[in-house]
This record gives sequence, C-alpha cells and structure tokens, in this order.
Amino acid sequence: MVEVYLDNLISSSLVICLNEIGDEPIVQLHDLVDEFCLIKSRKEKLFDFISSSAPSSSSDLMPRQMTIEYDMDHFGSNNLVLLDSKKKRHSGKHLYSLLIVGDKLDGRLSDICHLRHLRLLRVLNLDPRFIRVKDSLLNEICMLNHLRCLCIGTEVTALPSSFSNLLNLEIMYVANEGPPLVLLPIIWNLVKLQLLSVLPSLFDLDTYEPIRIAEDSKLENLRFLADLTLSYSKDTEDIFKRFPNLQDLSFDLKESWDFSTERYWFPKLDFLNELESLWVNFIGSNSNDNEPSVGTNRLWDFHLPSSLKKLSLWQFPLTFDALSTIARLPKLEELSLLYPMIQEEEWNMGEEDTFENLKCLKLYEVTLAKWEVGEESFPVLEKLELLECCKLVEIPPSFGDIGSLKIIRLIDSPQLEDSANNIKQYAEDMRGGDELQVQLE
Repeated sequence: MVEVYLDNLISSSLVICLNEIGDEPIVQLHDLVDEFCLIKSRKEKLFDFISSSAPSSSSDLMPRQMTIEYDMDHFGSNNLVLLDSKKKRHSGKHLYSLLIVGDKLDGRLSDICHLRHLRLLRVLNLDPRFIRVKDSLLNEICMLNHLRCLCIGTEVTALPSSFSNLLNLEIMYVANEGPPLVLLPIIWNLVKLQLLSVLPSLFDLDTYEPIRIAEDSKLENLRFLADLTLSYSKDTEDIFKRFPNLQDLSFDLKESWDFSTERYWFPKLDFLNELESLWVNFIGSNSNDNEPSVGTNRLWDFHLPSSLKKLSLWQFPLTFDALSTIARLPKLEELSLLYPMIQEEEWNMGEEDTFENLKCLKLYEVTLAKWEVGEESFPVLEKLELLECCKLVEIPPSFGDIGSLKIIRLIDSPQLEDSANNIKQYAEDMRGGDELQVQLE
C-alpha cells in the first residue's frame, strides 16, 4: 500500500526519485512543495519543530505532532516543560506524536523526561542514536496505552512484563546496548504488531516455561520482523509458524551443525506464502573443532517460499548445489551473496541454474576464479554488482548478450575493468546507442 501511494506522488511530480536500480527508493520533496507544507502545517497546528535551546513559547496551543531538537550544550529546560509531569500544561493532552532528536549521546534527558501524562500519545520516537531510556522511563512508556509506534534505545537487560500492556502497538523498534533481549512471552499480547525490530534480540524458549500456555499464540498482523538471533532447538524449529503473514524477515543464524544429517540447520520458511524479502547472517563457530568441510556436497536444506523476491545471505558456507536450489525460486528479483565461504573456485552454470526473474545480482568477496554463464542464466538481469572479487579473472562475455542489462558496477575489482568495458562495447554494437553503464568505485 505504501508503494502505491509513493508511486502516485512520484507520477504527480510532488516528489522526486533520486536513486538507481536495485536499491530502496530515495525521494525528496520539491523545495516549493516543502515550503508550502511547512507553512500550511503550522497554520493548521498540524506539527511543529522547536529547539531545546530556543526561547520558550507562552502559547498553550500545541500542535498534534511535535519534533524537539535537543541541544545538550545549550539546553533550555523551559522548552521541555511539555515533558515535566510536575507542571500542568493542558496542551500536552492533545499531543499525538512526539519526536526528540539530537546529535550527542546524553543520559540526562532520560532523567528529566516524563511521559506518563501524555496519555493520548500514539507515536513516540526518542532518537536511539543519542538517548538511552532507563527503567523508570521505560515503565512510564508502558502506561501509554494508545501508542501505535515506538522507537527507543535502551541499556536494560530485559524488557518489563508491562510491555505486553501496549495492546495497540503496531510498530516497535528497540535498539539495546546490553545483551540480546528475550522477546517471549512478552510479545504474544501485542496482536496488532505489524513491524517488530529489537536489536539484538532472541527467542529463548527455554527461559520461559509459560511458553506452553501460549502454544497457539500467533501474530497474524506481523509483516516485518528483524534483528533476531536464532539457533537450533526443538522448539525453534517451527517458530515462524507463529508469524504466518510475514513479508520481510531478517535474522542472525548461529551455527547449528547436525551430525545426524551432516548438514547445517536452517529454519523452514516455505509455508510463509507472503514472504518477499529475506536477510540472513551466518554466525560461525570460533573453533575449527568438528567443523564440516565447506566442500561437502550438500551443506544446507533450504526450504524457501516461492513468493521470495529479495534474498541476502551473509558469510554463508555455500556449495553450488545450494545456489541451484536458490535459482529455482520463481519470483526472485534480487540476490546478494556477501562474503560467502565457497571452496570451489569455478562456477559452471548449467540449464538448471536459470534465474528467470532476477534483475539485480550482487557478489561481495566471492572467491570465484572462473565463471561460466549460460545463454539463459540471467534472461532479465538489469544490474550486476561485484565487490572485491579479487580472484575472478574476467566477467563472462555472455553478459553482453543480456539485452536487459543496464549497469555493471565494480567496487575494488580493478582486474575486471577491461572485461566490463568489452561487454559494454559489445552491447553497444549489438543494441545501438549507449544503454549499458560501467560504474567504477
């Protein structure tokens, strides 16, 4: 739905799209539109922007949305009277959205900031980059029953159980400086959650015996789940069945070598029929004891949903057998293999290795020396990005036959420059015109 609205704004020329193929959209307002929106919003008391160092206003008519730029070096406490529960200010009771931003880490703000009287607050963003919410303020936040969106940074060892009181919460982002926060069973009551990102966090089903009480609990509205740490146990094997409608998922996977099957454990995700984006970082063991050989014929059983459009694998030990499995994903449009551990140095792509709908391929520090690409391996590819592929002698010339290819981007791979330019020249001769770009960084 958001993409539809954004496309409408771009097509009506109210916003400008800035970026290229394969990246998340970056847009900006035209200057005149931006100025008009600011003037209109202040006139209508929709939102306002103030600095903590500016002279305080005597007006009690506060906007519904407020952004405060906190300056710890030039701090005027009068301007944070809104956050002082000891001083009555009727304007605060109508505040729906509060954002406090800054550029320096400051613990004082958490001590002087009080929120419990802002009972109608729906959006709260205490910039995690510079403020750490302490236990007392965290407990006050748990009293804001109307909250829809929460973004905070903390240094706590555990989330309070009262977090489960935030029944209307739809977006929850928590950045924690301490150890991973255990999410269960706190989150099961938050049935309206659509986006959940707690960094770092984990599902520790052994810590909480009451998990069996919530045996049938599901978060069916959850679409985005990020920053988890997973490792294999009997209870985590089917954990994602509790989030059946996920569209975007990212997690760290701790090494779990199963000696009975002689393969790594990877969670089964094929039942997530709406999952479109998956990001996984593999965290290997610090010890080489009992480590499997990367050259083992089959290291993984990937059970990935056919709905997947974007896949990023970081630091995975991979074989070309696993890549063939990935190639069979019918809707995959973007594949990123970042710092993979591949023992084989030659990738000969056969007919079974056809990425039918892949538009963007990113290979970072892949230890390939030779790469053979078939005529139909990447029939609709638009962007090829190679970073520090130091062993690769050349980019396969057959990339010049891909009529859809628009960009070859090379980062710290100078030995590939000649082959990239040869492909560009060949494509120009075949297509006519300058349609293929070679970007060097």
